[in-house]
This record gives sequence, structure tokens and C-alpha cells, in this order.
Amino acid sequence: MTDSLLDAISRYTEFHANAAGLAQTPIPGLGTVRATSPSGLIHEISRPLICLVLQGGKQVTMGPHSLTFGAGDTLLISADVPTVSQITRATVAAPYLSLVLELDPAIVADLVLQMQAGLVAEGAPVRVERTDAEVADAALRLMRLLERPTLEPVLHALRLRELHYWLLAGRHGAAIRRLGWPEGQAQRVARAVAVLRAEFAGPLPVERLAAVAGMSPSSFHRHFRAVTSLSPLQFQKQLRLIEARRLMMSEGVPASRAAFAVGYESVPQFTREYGRMFGLPPVRDMERARDGALGRPERASATAPDHLPGSPRSDAST
Repeated sequence: MTDSLLDAISRYTEFHANAAGLAQTPIPGLGTVRATSPSGLIHEISRPLICLVLQGGKQVTMGPHSLTFGAGDTLLISADVPTVSQITRATVAAPYLSLVLELDPAIVADLVLQMQAGLVAEGAPVRVERTDAEVADAALRLMRLLERPTLEPVLHALRLRELHYWLLAGRHGAAIRRLGWPEGQAQRVARAVAVLRAEFAGPLPVERLAAVAGMSPSSFHRHFRAVTSLSPLQFQKQLRLIEARRLMMSEGVPASRAAFAVGYESVPQFTREYGRMFGLPPVRDMERARDGALGRPERASATAPDHLPGSPRSDAST
């Protein structure tokens, strides 16, 4: 990992990061993250993305599997899967810094066709590899566009394509290739996931989702779980709970209103499922978040609040 890329991301986040440490850029799908202290647990369902860590360290858990990574590593999430992550190494003097790019399936598909790359066996949807030098160089060229606003609208599409190319040609290439495989299972499931993300608060019969994916209901259910690790109903439930927590944390919405806003008809059911996912019922979770914000001692049994925003939409908060 080059010092120049570290410097570029450090400068950008210093001037553009919001209170949560997230700095979205004008380039579609590209964001940076800065944190000056270890974070709490961050629950999210990310879109397929790569995260280049420049400084500090992080841990990501998917089901029973945990990955710990740091400076010089690239995390790949190649499917819409639920993760729990936590920044583990960050200080004021040496903040956690990362560059996050949501992968563009259309760019991937076009490049796969031109590269005449074959399909490989399916692997884990969350993985970590050392960052390829070519990937770091391409990322630096993309970041440098942000320092030249007149060039960014003209050249960012070319630089994004270049970065996708080097990702496909590098250590993560085989896993990323599946995103661009025409009518592959991942792409068909992704169409149903897009509907779930857009309409998670309403009823979504599995028959409708299966039709969107072009599969029978039984086949869809099997392939959906294989790609995301969840059933469609579990996926929808997690989207609802993550969004409800965002509404309460970021907008101060009361728990009952948040429950109804995301599609729950029963507040007790919402409270039970919220507690199972986040470790505390909603009211106590919000109390813990307020205590932390005011510098009060936090209860040892509570789950730490998110330091970066989480919602059904990916926030590039990796």
C-alpha cells in the first residue's frame, strides 16, 4: 500500500468526513471512512463492495466466521450478506482509514466479457487478501481526481473502470467475476434483493421474489440462502431492524413509531426481535447510546452502539 494513497485518503477524510467518520465522494459508489477510536458493533447488510484499509484495523463477522484485517489488506464482500463489524485499532494520532467502493455489476460484466475470463466454483462471500499494488495505484489515481474538480466529471468513469479491471485481474478476481456472469445465480438473486431493499416495509410474497429472479419458489429459496446465508424472510427482517435502529439512533424516532415505520404490526414482536439481533431491547439500547454520547459509564451487558451509520442501504461504512 503506497504512502501516497494513505495521504490522499487522510486529507480527504480530514476535510470531508461527517460526525460519524464517513466521507462520501462525488464519484458514484466511492466513499472513505475515518475513525479516531475503536467502534462499537456495526450491523449491516452491505451491497457487494471492496474495502481497502490504509491504517488501523477491523474485524468482520459473518455467521460463525470472523476475519481480522488491517493496513495493506482488502476486504471483499461479493454478495448481499449480513455482517457484524467493528473497528479494532484506531487512535487520534493514527486513525482508522479506509477506501470503500461498491462494485458495479455492469462494469464487471463488460470487463469479464472482454477479458474472456471463465467462471469458477463458488466460494465464501466475505474474504480478505493483501491489496494488489495495481489496485492501490488505480485507487490513488481515482482519489487524485477529487483534488481536480474540473476533471472528475470527465474522467471518473474511466478511472472506475480501471480500478474494476485491476480488481478482476488481482487476488479477488475470481470471486468478483461471479458478479458479472450473465444470468448467474448471484445476478438473479440480486434482482430479488433489489426489490427487498426497496420494499422491505411491506409484504413481499416469496412467489413474487422468485418471479423477479426467474426461478421457481423452491429453487429461489435454496439459491437465495446459498448467496446471502439467509432466507428471504430473515433478510427482510434484518433490513427492517437495521432501518428501525437507524431511525431511533439518527433521527430520534420513538421505538413504537420506528417499529410501525418499518412494517411491524406488533411492538412486542419488534421488541423481542430487536433484542435478539442487537443484544438489548430498543429503549435500553437507546439509553446506552445516550450514555455513551454524554460520556457516562456504559452498562457492561449492553451491545455497543454503532459509530458509523447502518441502514438497509449500504453506507460504505466498512
